[in-house]
Amino acid sequence: MKGFRYLRNVATLELDRSVCIGCGRCLEVCPHQVFALADKKASLVDREVCMECGACALNCPVKAIAVDSGVGCASGLINEWLQERNLRKLGGGGCCS
Repeated sequence: MKGFRYLRNVATLELDRSVCIGCGRCLEVCPHQVFALADKKASLVDREVCMECGACALNCPVKAIAVDSGVGCASGLINEWLQERNLRKLGGGGCCS
């Protein structure tokens, strides 16, 4: 989702570069490419695109990443999507009920 933004300065994502071992796992699992490798350690490229899904923190073998998953955009988007689907089932928002 290129150009994706949620709210500025609210992401809970934290990276402790002093703990990072540069394995690159966070780069592999992040759906919004928040991370890059710099000087053989992970760095935050664009913290504002983090949707707080928690994949990076769950997959970091040394726990260098912390994020409060479920408080940000990912849960907001999922809840909105579910609510929209429920409205359609009730006969609203679509041409074919």
